[in-house]
Amino acid sequence: MPEPFHKAMVIVAHPDDPEFFCGGTVATWVREGVEVTYLILTRGDKGTDDPEMTPERLTAIREAEQRAAARLLGVHEVVFLDYRDGELEPSLALRGEIVRQVRRYRPEVVITSDPTTWFSRGIYVNHPDHRAAGEAVLGALFPAAGLASFYPEQIAEGLAPHKVNEVYLAVTNEPDIWIDTTSVIDLKIAALFCHASQIKDPPALEKRIRDGVDPRQTGPGTGPRYAESFRRLIVRR
Repeated sequence: MPEPFHKAMVIVAHPDDPEFFCGGTVATWVREGVEVTYLILTRGDKGTDDPEMTPERLTAIREAEQRAAARLLGVHEVVFLDYRDGELEPSLALRGEIVRQVRRYRPEVVITSDPTTWFSRGIYVNHPDHRAAGEAVLGALFPAAGLASFYPEQIAEGLAPHKVNEVYLAVTNEPDIWIDTTSVIDLKIAALFCHASQIKDPPALEKRIRDGVDPRQTGPGTGPRYAESFRRLIVRR
């Protein structure tokens, strides 16, 4: 069983990823007294099919939507990096920026996306930014964030090494842990609806979630009515 913890960080590619991937888990943890921080790696500046929308305007819209959703769930803070949507790469520079925020907020548990998921459930093509985010996060958590020999300039700034205990991989085809989100399903849906620019048919999305059609929101057979699934890894060494 997972050990008790007090701080968690969700590190994902786009505004709205936290609510789709783990909004119910975040709401559940916050209710249990966990301090949750979001780290959003890209601007989300390409997430539209509106030819009149500019990247700058969409960035502002999506940041506001993400902050509203986070407030609803009780998230402690939202941090945005400045990478372009659709162009994320698991570079050493990105790894270093993730290490900086991990050392700053010092979470015991991190949620990110599974970098091995090219095809979600063997049906849907996974966004390349999701894979890149997961790869960069895992490289940041182990071994870099916990060793002073990595990014020593951060140590000089007062950001001491920090070892994360566990990582939960979302959008995974190999889940081994399910978080019961039945008691917070209404809150999760409300937080999702904050992302109005990304949801074309809110009633249809809500119906899929409540009917259990969306596998991201349902438990493993005889489990809870609603749950979010992850692949859990031990990071601390």
